[in-house]
Formats: sequence, structure tokens, C-alpha cells
Amino acid sequence: MNLPGAQKGWSPDMLEFSLIAGILFGLFFALVGMGLNLVFGVMRIVNLAHGDFMMLGAFGAFWAYNLLGWNPLVTIPVQGLAFVLAGMALYYLLVPRLVALKDFEMISLVLFFGLSQTIEALAVLAFGNNPRSIFQPVFGQAPVHFLGRTFPVAWPVSAAVSLFFLILVYFYLYRTRAGYATRAVMASRDEASASGVNVDRISALTFGLGLLLASVAGMLSLFMLGSVSPDFGGNITITAFAVIVFGGLGDPVGTVLGGLLYGIGLMVMESYLSSWANILPYVLLLATLLVKPGGIMGKEVRHV
Repeated sequence: MNLPGAQKGWSPDMLEFSLIAGILFGLFFALVGMGLNLVFGVMRIVNLAHGDFMMLGAFGAFWAYNLLGWNPLVTIPVQGLAFVLAGMALYYLLVPRLVALKDFEMISLVLFFGLSQTIEALAVLAFGNNPRSIFQPVFGQAPVHFLGRTFPVAWPVSAAVSLFFLILVYFYLYRTRAGYATRAVMASRDEASASGVNVDRISALTFGLGLLLASVAGMLSLFMLGSVSPDFGGNITITAFAVIVFGGLGDPVGTVLGGLLYGIGLMVMESYLSSWANILPYVLLLATLLVKPGGIMGKEVRHV
């Protein structure tokens, strides 16, 4: 992963740059993982097509900008609504049938892997194989100066958008009735159903919210990661999975912490050991599973 704007070298000053940039990227990676972790927390399903939905969100913002002249931030509510509705429809089409099966967790991996490959193949046919970027300074031309360091303006803007949606997720989970029901389903689907919670409705809404967050993170990928292409989904799904395993499967707060630590670690490696930065997700996955399988928040994976 070659991050645009990242500074490299062995100067001690680079550490300060890496820490600040790592926080900015960490908020972005927390958003990348949040949608995936919400879906897992409610349904115990690892959506292997998560990164492909991010890719579709990025392409949606790219074409809206190039064909309609829309600022990518303007596309968020329109595109987000489309992804929520698509996610709810996809849930009712696929997931209830999976839950009724004996080994639904394993079968869901196969199904969503197939969905991922299908989306990628269709994207290649529709968009071609070439990476797409938005080169124009849609967020302004002047860089941002902070603590004597200079950052591309897209970084703090993207981090602010990520933080905004992370706060919305927190507000939804802890300040709304639907959020209370969602947390109840996360704790136990059977107990939530026995308490009168419509588990299917909450699960469908959560799947839609997961795709909404994926679409926003995909749009921000155009600025944080530089470009997207149809094969973008596989690698970013691995990164998202590494973040949520590191922070704690099914734990939204752990996702934020995992994203921040991952972002800082990535920027430090980009600055000092850039040739090794691409293996960071795999190292995190292996180390977490071997040392603390429940993640840094300390919760073990629950079984339905």
C-alpha cells in the first residue's frame, strides 16, 4: 500500500508526522472496519464482499463527480440511501435462508466469497481494469499545517467524515430504540427474539447500515488510498478483517481502537519500513489470533 502524501525517511521528526497521520488514517480504517463488524456482531456472518461494496461506493462517487460534477461529499446521502436499501434487500434475499441451515457460518463464507467474485467480475466488465482517481483538489488546494507538519487537505477532511459517521454509529447503538435492539441481538439472538425484538428487521437494518458505512469508506478511499480498481475489494476486506479481529469481533468500540492502532502502525511502517507495510494486516491477524484471540478488548467470539 503506497499512501499518497506519506513521508519516508529515518529522521526522528518523521515519528511525529507518522503519529499524527496515523490517527487520521486510523479514523478512516475504523470506518472501514465498522460496517463489517456490525454485520458480524448481529448475524455472525463475515461479509467477504465488504470491500467490493466499498469499491462500488468509490466508483459511484467517481462517476458522480466526473459525469455530474458532484462533490464526493454531496454523493454521501444519495448513495448512502441506495446502499441501505440494497443491503436490506440483499439480507432478505440471502441471509434468512442461511440461518436455517445447519452450518450457516461456513456456508455464508462461501456465499459471500462468491458474491465478492461476482461483483468484481461485473465491475471489470462495467468499468475496466484501470485504477480510477479524483486528481482535482475537490477539498481545496492549500495543505493543512498542524504542529509544524504539513498534510494533504484530503486527510483531515476524510478523517473528520469518518469520525462523524463513527459518532453516528455510537449514537444509533446507545441512544436509539433500534440501537438498543441491535445490541440485544448482538448479545443473544434467541433472548432478543424472546423479548419481542424483531430480529429479522434489526438484522436487515444492520446489513443496510453496514453497506452504508462501506460506501462512505469507499468514497474516502479515493483520497486516503489514492485510487480504486475493480480488484480493490479483496485487499481492503483483509484489512477491515484485521482491524476488527485486532479490536475485537462484534465490538464496535474495539473497532475504533483497532482502527486507530492499525493506522498508527501503518504510517510508522510507511515512514521507516515501507517495503514491509503491506504485510501489516497479516501480521496483526496472526499475532492477535495466537496471543489474544478475543482481540484487545478482551471479548471472546460468541457462538449462536
